[in-house]
Amino acid sequence: MTIIGTKWVFRNKLDENGIVSRNKARLVAQGYNQQEGIDYDETYAPVARLESIRILLAYDCALDFKLFQMDVKSAFHNGFIKEEVYMAQPPVFIDFEKPNHVYKLKKALYGLKQAPKACKEMVKKFGLEDSKPMNTPMSSDTKLTKDEECESVDSTKYQGMIGSLLYPMISRRDIMFSVCLCARFQEAPKTSHLEAVKRIFRYIKGTKHLGLWYSKGTNIETVVYADSDHAGDYEDRKSTSGICTFVGCCLTSWFSKKQTALAISTTEAEYVSAEKACQQALWMKQALIDYDVRLDDVPIMCDNKGEIDLSKIPVQHSRTKHIEIRHHFLLDNVQKGHISIEKVPFVDNITDILTKPLKNEVFNYIRLGLGMMEHIP
Repeated sequence: MTIIGTKWVFRNKLDENGIVSRNKARLVAQGYNQQEGIDYDETYAPVARLESIRILLAYDCALDFKLFQMDVKSAFHNGFIKEEVYMAQPPVFIDFEKPNHVYKLKKALYGLKQAPKACKEMVKKFGLEDSKPMNTPMSSDTKLTKDEECESVDSTKYQGMIGSLLYPMISRRDIMFSVCLCARFQEAPKTSHLEAVKRIFRYIKGTKHLGLWYSKGTNIETVVYADSDHAGDYEDRKSTSGICTFVGCCLTSWFSKKQTALAISTTEAEYVSAEKACQQALWMKQALIDYDVRLDDVPIMCDNKGEIDLSKIPVQHSRTKHIEIRHHFLLDNVQKGHISIEKVPFVDNITDILTKPLKNEVFNYIRLGLGMMEHIP
């Protein structure tokens, strides 16, 4: 058996005033010595997508729920492990009467390869097995006690929700949104990467007072905006896709990415962007099912008529017949009624901010439409 070494990690915990409030010591395992298939079978660390957290916040605003944030103390120490794991005696705590003995672990330690999985299984068991659905019907005027309310929770309904929001430990501003705004930074071929990075950080420094604003009373209808900048890259002439998704008026996800294939027309570039938007729309429809929200179709807003026509009727034109089959995923889902493609005026397509440089007036107008407003602590 492999003997896992250990190490002490020391940290000074600070309070809100920057004063040391606690000296923390944590014993971690040197899990990098473990070999897959010998010391453990499988491992994974599920992490909540930020889109999942924003959807939860938008859903909270729509129904005016109260949210509570909690921290599980020493989370990885609570998971039971199935494999036999032997650990060396910790430094400074060696038993001099039995210096050659080792410890057999029952629970996980930080650093073990199987620790994230063990923690996930423990959280899942705690969140699901203790909730039992009631089998007896109730009238509208029936009053439930505190214990009966807990027993009436249908665990199958919230299984996906617990799984998707298992580790929402990130609590920070969406400053990476600022980086996305500057994704199309090269206005001339001679612009260096260092100058571009400096420009991004100057923008972030000057917009720290801005944040995403989620207002109460919003609805839960989902809409996706898609746009592209045809042949915007000065070097390889590839296009850039921009996608923004909203739940009600709350911005939940966005991205700006250069397309992998070279589009020979604006219609093709827009069509590829709409295909990416379709994938995001279908994922959001599935995510909202966990909240008992079932949407008939999700509208994708775009400003190109040729793209809309191509998504409804597969026209065999000399300028479209070469488009890869995988991009007709959009056409298939339009015909099935999962999504719909709708026209939006050019000036109201807010994804322009993710695909091309804009003038100050247009930039600020679109930024306001995205929900980026001044943050007042």
